[in-house]
Amino acid sequence: MIEFSRNGAVAGLLLLAACNQATTEQTAGSASPAAADSTQTSTSMPTSTSFGKTSDGSEAQLYTLTNAHGLKATITNYGGTLTSLLVPDKNGKLGDVVLGFDDVNGYTNAQYLKEGPYFGALIGRFGNRIAKGKFTVEGQQYTLAKNNGENTLHGGIKGFDKVLWQAEPGTSADGQTLTLTYRSKDGEEGFPGNLTVKVVYTLTSNDALRLDYTATTDKATPINLTNHSYFNLNHGQAKDALGHVLTLNADRFTVVDANLIPTGELRPVQGTPMDFRQPHSIGERIRAVPGDAPGGYDHNWVLADKMRTSPQLAATVYEPASGRTMDLYTDQPGVQFYSGNFLKGNLSGKGNTKYIQNYGFCLETQHFPDSPNQPKFPSTILNPGETFHSTTEYRFGVRK
Repeated sequence: MIEFSRNGAVAGLLLLAACNQATTEQTAGSASPAAADSTQTSTSMPTSTSFGKTSDGSEAQLYTLTNAHGLKATITNYGGTLTSLLVPDKNGKLGDVVLGFDDVNGYTNAQYLKEGPYFGALIGRFGNRIAKGKFTVEGQQYTLAKNNGENTLHGGIKGFDKVLWQAEPGTSADGQTLTLTYRSKDGEEGFPGNLTVKVVYTLTSNDALRLDYTATTDKATPINLTNHSYFNLNHGQAKDALGHVLTLNADRFTVVDANLIPTGELRPVQGTPMDFRQPHSIGERIRAVPGDAPGGYDHNWVLADKMRTSPQLAATVYEPASGRTMDLYTDQPGVQFYSGNFLKGNLSGKGNTKYIQNYGFCLETQHFPDSPNQPKFPSTILNPGETFHSTTEYRFGVRK
């Protein structure tokens, strides 16, 4: 049975403020004023504009959230996708730190759908892989749509990343918000139960992007919600993300087979290229990661043995050239670190940037892959009468 965090957001924010102040040096005039005055908010509402028409003729909208320091997050209701995120570097210059496209056509064209990178999208009903596209709940076996060889990946052929979400812009005590809601019908992509999902994006006054997830169901169903943003903290100024320095607060990872399906073993990172308990650049040991071509990191790190009651620091990323830092907090038990191995340079994003191999990296907060078929993993089953609640926060700063 899944464990829930109903009051985790409030407790987590208090923890975030304390931890971040201790771990991240910030420039005057960017992040530091917010840290001193966390109650500062914008009274204006997020703005919206057309993002173009989807393949079925529906019009997607693009919503822009800003804060008092000039940070700007743009999110489309198509797939709940984070399309851009402007944050300052060590000189106070704003730059976009996520991969994406200028309009909805980039996310719906045939080449993108074939490549399947899921840039910035909300992922569901089940993020990551389910082996053989099958699982059993309450004695009944369910067969899912397969879209990754013999397996189901990121919710199936038409997951949450390819639907229009109902969007409601707003404000809160922490900053501007965008509330996205989607109802996944019983049997969609093979999953049981009518599932109602709500995700609230908040761009906070202390320079963080927070995602609060909630969900309810009328039938027992597995759920594993995440966001699939690719980050490059020196986007537009670096040839790839291999020079980013990563720290991961995890001492184990889930061992996978050749199809990236967990074997069930939770192996210690000690003495392996998976050990990021001390800072290492992404590229330092990437060629030593076991696995078939194209090679690289695409594994789940174990943050906890169960879902925690409040968000805790899971990872820190530092990009030396720009000075930008990103601290990742989550209450989820795992995080999938993916080094962009399958990017081939076939996709041109914003500013006609070619997204080559390793151009961006993902830190997908989640439950472990294939959890419905792994009884020793933390459970992902959501039952009627329960409310799934989870919080993930990306907190930005700089080091000079």
